[in-house]
Amino acid sequence: MDSHEAHVALNLIEGVGPVRARSLLEYFGEAPAILAASKPQLMQARGIGDDTADAIVGWEKSVDLASELKRIQDFGCQVLIQSDAAYPESLRQIYDPPLVLYVKGALTAKDKNGVAMVGSRQTTHYGIETARKLAYQLAYVGVTVVSGGARGIDTAAHQGALSAKGRTICVLGTGINIVFPPENAELFERIAANGAVMTQFPFNRNGDRQSFAIRNRIVAGMTLGTVVVEANLTSGALITANFATEYGRQVFAVPGRIDSPRSKGCHDLIKKGAKLCEGAEDILSEFEYLFPGSNRPPSPGETGVLATLELSAPEQKVYDALKSDDETTIDEVIRASGLPSSTVSVALLSLEMKRVVRQLPGKLFVRNR
Repeated sequence: MDSHEAHVALNLIEGVGPVRARSLLEYFGEAPAILAASKPQLMQARGIGDDTADAIVGWEKSVDLASELKRIQDFGCQVLIQSDAAYPESLRQIYDPPLVLYVKGALTAKDKNGVAMVGSRQTTHYGIETARKLAYQLAYVGVTVVSGGARGIDTAAHQGALSAKGRTICVLGTGINIVFPPENAELFERIAANGAVMTQFPFNRNGDRQSFAIRNRIVAGMTLGTVVVEANLTSGALITANFATEYGRQVFAVPGRIDSPRSKGCHDLIKKGAKLCEGAEDILSEFEYLFPGSNRPPSPGETGVLATLELSAPEQKVYDALKSDDETTIDEVIRASGLPSSTVSVALLSLEMKRVVRQLPGKLFVRNR
């Protein structure tokens, strides 16, 4: 039995969660040794009592490992453990990282620059449109948008990232073969093709209150920060925000109408210290180190050759629409470029992140020299 198979088996044993698994791995060094240990040996590990030791010693009676491995192969997903390079580094750093991750699609090095976007299942038109817009803008500049695939804000966040042809990751509170909500089957396929669908739960595990809370911990744990777009005071999105705070990650909250119950959770987060988020710039400004000068394309003033910037077609039109020696309003850019206002806003944001354009007070823009 190799290490991956042993990790899958441990993940299937009732009562062996991430914290106990970490304790066992620290004591025995590798997963196969845990499954081969005697009860007295197991109980030498910190936090392992009679019931857990008995469950591990008799694991072959309660766990059908061969069937689970076949399901993994037939479904076409992969299993990651913490020693794998693709296992998210941010997730390794939390105190209770998942023992295994079932992944359909692929996790890449780019996903270390991930931001979670969550909110209520029952939402407003304002919430849906805001989530789509923010996710679009973040994905457009290379940020991976992570959410939980639920109805409402989660779905809108995934859709926005896909519309920008960016990366998005869906973390499930069920087994990877279960589509919930069922209407998101096609969306999950698109996410797997442009990012990843992942879970810590074995096949055929249905979702419940506990599993969705565990899912929220992964969403917060694998990202740099969590954006709550719309949430009432009892929303599960606040659980994700609490995990983010516990892990030392930034929390953002989008304000809403003061008379809307679905904005109360966001307003409460802002009162408690979350950063007020009115646009993608508020999020990106916290993570400017993701776009350090050494990694950015040179500005026209540094090289004199705009082509080295590798601008997209909309970015090039917007750049050309800016006055070369004066401030330009966004309305002037829209008129001169002939592009829709939403396209201009996204392009200007991207140009700012590339340090090609600078925004001044009053929504005025100038070229960087």
